[in-house]
Amino acid sequence: MIDADTDTAELARDARLEARVPAVQKALFQRAAALSGRTLSEFVVASAQAAAAEVIAAHETIRLTAAEQQAFVAVLLDPPAPSERLRAAAAAYKEQMGL
Repeated sequence: MIDADTDTAELARDARLEARVPAVQKALFQRAAALSGRTLSEFVVASAQAAAAEVIAAHETIRLTAAEQQAFVAVLLDPPAPSERLRAAAAAYKEQMGL
């Protein structure tokens, strides 16, 4: 997977992405690109890549309150005994896998 730190110059450019935007928005992007010393394409691709990485990280990260963290660790350190349903599922799995 490509992350936000991957240098886009390292990647083969074999796919095309097009977008229609209002002229005022394009002018904004062009100004930002010029101020950052990049071409418009470089600026848009880098910005989209950073935004994509941020969205993915937000969806892949679990955030817990202090109380939730303590409860999580407590269960890890002293897990409850398996229920009858869990024992039955484990037995069925072992039988199905020939274990």
